[in-house]
Amino acid sequence: MATLIPLLISTIAGLSTLIGATTIFFKIDKRQYNKFIAFCLAFSIAIMIGISIFDLIPESFFRYLSVNGMSKSIILLIVAFIISYIIITTLSMLIKKETKKEDLYRLGILNMIVLIFHNLPEGIATFLSSYQDLSLGIKLAIAIMLHNIPEGISIAVPIYYSTGNKKLAFRNAFISGMAEPLGALLAFVFLKKYISEMMISIILIIVAGLMITLSIQELLPESLKYKEKKALYFGLILGIILVVINIILF
Repeated sequence: MATLIPLLISTIAGLSTLIGATTIFFKIDKRQYNKFIAFCLAFSIAIMIGISIFDLIPESFFRYLSVNGMSKSIILLIVAFIISYIIITTLSMLIKKETKKEDLYRLGILNMIVLIFHNLPEGIATFLSSYQDLSLGIKLAIAIMLHNIPEGISIAVPIYYSTGNKKLAFRNAFISGMAEPLGALLAFVFLKKYISEMMISIILIIVAGLMITLSIQELLPESLKYKEKKALYFGLILGIILVVINIILF
């Protein structure tokens, strides 16, 4: 039971991506498609960059800084962003080469891959927190759910509106969400005795770099293509508000 409850909490937090994915079932007038997609992309940009800058980087960077000093910490940040740029650029080229589908589909797949990397360490953190202190684990899980919902949107909406396939869009959001309990299982089976806060800090800094790079390099140019400034601004503002709420409450 002591193991089952932390695993269940991690699973619920991860599968909250499916709540965001349900937006593909909304009946959108064809004349509003461009506005809706621009809004969803902008909303995802704000969430990804906001969570990275105000949550993942400060918490992980200062934890790493307290042990390794300023020089090594700055080098870690620089290296993390270089690695992020290489990974996103390489994945984007590979996906573009392997599929003839439009850029919107490529964005959905990129989002899924990056968010799998994001959810794995989150699952580890949620499991270990819940295992040590159930109330702390629940608090962390709620915070994760708040930003997993728009992450589900960022995967499902681009894939659905580029393919018209709801099952494919929902499945990819599900796969991304399942990375969370997978991370929890890894923590329990292999890592519980060996994983350190420093290791999680390094992983989360790299994940933050991936989300910021993906947002600026891929999501932003795609959202601007739709030429729907009001929808784009509204998505950005709403995403920022959600990030602020997440910071204040958790």
